[in-house]
Amino acid sequence: MGKYKKLFSNTAILALGTFASKFLVFFMLPLYTGCLLPEEYSTADLITQSANLLMPLACAGISNGVFRFTIDAAEDKRSVFSSGLLVLFAVSVLFVLLSPLVALFEALDGYVLLIVFYVLAANLHAVVAQYIRAKGNTVLFSLGGIIGTALTISFNLIFLLGLDMGVEGYVLSIILGDVIVTALLFLVARLYRDIDFRSVRRGKITDMLKYSIPMIPTTIFWWITSVSDRYLVIAMKGSEVNGLYAAAYKVPTLLTLLCTVFIDAWQFSAVDEQDEVERSDFFTHVFAGFQGVMFMAASGLVLIAKPVTAILLDELYYDSWVYIPVLSLAMAFSGLVTFMGSIYMVRKKSMHSFLTAAIGAVANIVLNIILIPKYSAMGAAVATFASYLLVMIVRSIDALKMIRFKMGLWRLIFNTVALGVQCVVSVGEVKGWLVWSILIFLAVVAVNGKNILMSVLGVLRNYRKKSQKM
Repeated sequence: MGKYKKLFSNTAILALGTFASKFLVFFMLPLYTGCLLPEEYSTADLITQSANLLMPLACAGISNGVFRFTIDAAEDKRSVFSSGLLVLFAVSVLFVLLSPLVALFEALDGYVLLIVFYVLAANLHAVVAQYIRAKGNTVLFSLGGIIGTALTISFNLIFLLGLDMGVEGYVLSIILGDVIVTALLFLVARLYRDIDFRSVRRGKITDMLKYSIPMIPTTIFWWITSVSDRYLVIAMKGSEVNGLYAAAYKVPTLLTLLCTVFIDAWQFSAVDEQDEVERSDFFTHVFAGFQGVMFMAASGLVLIAKPVTAILLDELYYDSWVYIPVLSLAMAFSGLVTFMGSIYMVRKKSMHSFLTAAIGAVANIVLNIILIPKYSAMGAAVATFASYLLVMIVRSIDALKMIRFKMGLWRLIFNTVALGVQCVVSVGEVKGWLVWSILIFLAVVAVNGKNILMSVLGVLRNYRKKSQKM
């Protein structure tokens, strides 16, 4: 029972910090869409997403290695942290030297310096925050998220409303938030005591890079799957259409937020469990509950897509609601894919993560090229969903060979079909679409709510059995 208690405790702490911070940003959408025209919002989104693409390259993916190696009880944490910082600084210097190449992409010309500062600040923040989280200080990790968000919002109000700085103000707010919160985390956690470059060993750096480097193309491939469609929409349909699509994308990120909160906590529990039989049972119960929550939340978002768009976005962006249903379905599968990826993390099989992500990226690009010319941004949304679905199928076959657990296949099929039908009737606004959408939502809640309850009862039964043996 201890592992479930720990999972719940970590999830609750991370949820408090993550939801508090991300919800604040989410409800800043009226400010962003009110201060920035669709074309400007498209540019701001392009800058931040391009920076996100460059981040793993500019740090050799070392933040992943810092977390995974620090979480191992047998590792020398000082050596891991010091090695991670050394790699980060070395690769960052190379990135700065090569940064003028960013200007080769015409849409980013004039924003190179902003992108460089964004990447450097975000990478240092990632290494520091992941080290703190891996050491088990989830409270400070969560507080850092809240403080960083509060700082970003404060700078947004100053730069967008007060100084009318537009795109530059939007990006600069994020950079300053990262810089200040990283400094605060460093000082509060007294991380200067954990820096000892004398403890750095070539073998340690090699082991960390062996794990981290395959995560670079993995991260890039996931970026392609989730973001490349915006570049293609700009190229084929223009910045105004992409501005609507990018704004719509923000609403289903609530599901990504839900997933991130849980997975951040789940990684600890997944690694800690050593007994293979108990690990399989653990994965079975947890996946059942996770799947249920993701699909219920996605169905709920599809149901309220129109009113949420009207409330959160400026009237210029209202037509973007039509993309939310399909993107919600896509984000639900993105969460399932991430869960399956935790198996690779447990087994330290980063190459498998890389290969499966590559499949999704290739499928996404091909489908975008085929669908966007004919169906505009809706084609991009469908391509995103299809890509995540494909990776989920591949990972289910591959990852289950490493840790065998029951996925609840028929329930997964029901959820997928039900949510797919809900998307069709909602986007197509077929006769009585609202009634149909409500009925489907209730069916999804009934099926998954019952399953979540059964999972909880299963956990309690296992606990009683263990207690009786003691």
